[in-house]
Amino acid sequence: MAKLACAGNPHFVVDDRELRRPGPSYTVDTLTELRAELGADQPLCLLLGADAFLGLASWHRWQEIFNLAHIAVAHRPGFAQASWAGSMPPALQQALAARQTVDPSALAKAPAGQILTYPLTPLDISASRIRNDLQQNKSPRYLVPDAILNYISQNKLYSE
Repeated sequence: MAKLACAGNPHFVVDDRELRRPGPSYTVDTLTELRAELGADQPLCLLLGADAFLGLASWHRWQEIFNLAHIAVAHRPGFAQASWAGSMPPALQQALAARQTVDPSALAKAPAGQILTYPLTPLDISASRIRNDLQQNKSPRYLVPDAILNYISQNKLYSE
């Protein structure tokens, strides 16, 4: 489905290495491979939603990620940065305090190590909502590309 969603946009590439990797797949391993392919000086960004970022400290070898890539954190609806403090582990609070930048151009000046937080236009769209709509025979049209809706329909996904 990711390939279908990105089709026609030359700025996106779907990388399936995590699907091909035997055993558990960890972000740090994927970023290590990408860093080896791109070289030490190429800026690399890992895009996370704020909800995923709040769980970062539980990820396998999470602190190594800062040596491999920048982290760009998108504020999803209901996850405004002001509300993060109470639910952020202390180690992650320290990493954010030490690495946060408000200047997106800073990410182009170094290969890794910064955290950029930025708001998205608040569209309350989630995979959970789309699956729920489909299970209730409601149409999620305009929430996902038509190619994805066709794929879901053809493969009878998320229906009873």
